Amino acid sequence: MKLSELEVFNLAMELGEMVWKEVLAWDYFAKNTIGKQVVNSADSVAANIAEGFGRFHYQENKHFCYISRGSLTETQVWLKKAENRNLITIEVLQIYNDKIDLLHKRLNAYIKSIGSKNITNK
Repeated sequence: MKLSELEVFNLAMELGEMVWKEVLAWDYFAKNTIGKQVVNSADSVAANIAEGFGRFHYQENKHFCYISRGSLTETQVWLKKAENRNLITIEVLQIYNDKIDLLHKRLNAYIKSIGSKNITNK
């Protein structure tokens, strides 16, 4: 299996691109403060899935997926702060939360499957 075939990785990539496009529209101060934080945490989700996928042992893969899950939760907090500070609307926040909830479920399922005989990484 290739990394690009993993649904969870593709969902994480989509989230990162959504956040990037959102932050591009913000003013300099917002981009330089909360914007950097939310982009970094959102990008970290896919990056850690990828790093774990490329590791030799399945326990390492799980470890990086746990980090990815933490980054996903961090992203959700930064997006809530963006809504609190009127950088995004409650409706936009809900779109992100729906995507994050789906990604969280898929990431948990992927973590559970790592190491099973049905999953191969290469």
